[in-house]
Amino acid sequence: MQGNNSPAKPEPKPDLELMRRAIELAGQRMRGGHGGPFGALVVKDGQVIAEGWNQVTSTNDPTAHAEIMAIRKAGQSLGNFSLAGCVLYSSCEPCPMCLAAAYWARLDAVFFTGTRRDADQAGFVDGFLYDEVAKPMEQRKLPMKRLDELRPAVLRLFQEWREKEDKVPY
Repeated sequence: MQGNNSPAKPEPKPDLELMRRAIELAGQRMRGGHGGPFGALVVKDGQVIAEGWNQVTSTNDPTAHAEIMAIRKAGQSLGNFSLAGCVLYSSCEPCPMCLAAAYWARLDAVFFTGTRRDADQAGFVDGFLYDEVAKPMEQRKLPMKRLDELRPAVLRLFQEWREKEDKVPY
């Protein structure tokens, strides 16, 4: 009996399969009129626990990015604001807001494929935002002014928080 000389089929790579799903979701929802071409998944122990897609224009919510929507759903699904032990798959490099949300959520890792430059070339402002955040406050396009007169009131709130015995630290 002669052996099979055909090359073995490569095993599917979970990261690539999950990213394909994020890209597929981005395309489906964009074509369906939900918003821009962005999709995201939150995965725990190899299982998708939440999907998100861009809904900025369909909900008139500038924070309704795919990653934010997936993170919100994952937190609800797990019943916890901490997504430690989870991984985010995003069809594009997260914007600064979504990257900050990934940190706040305590995700273990973020996988992406499109870059901020790719998003810029498609007409999004991701690169501009990354540049702005890196600038000193006084050099940013969005004027920011601290109202020092009321700072003591906020410092009292922070002190109260530090002393609060029943707080849930995050």
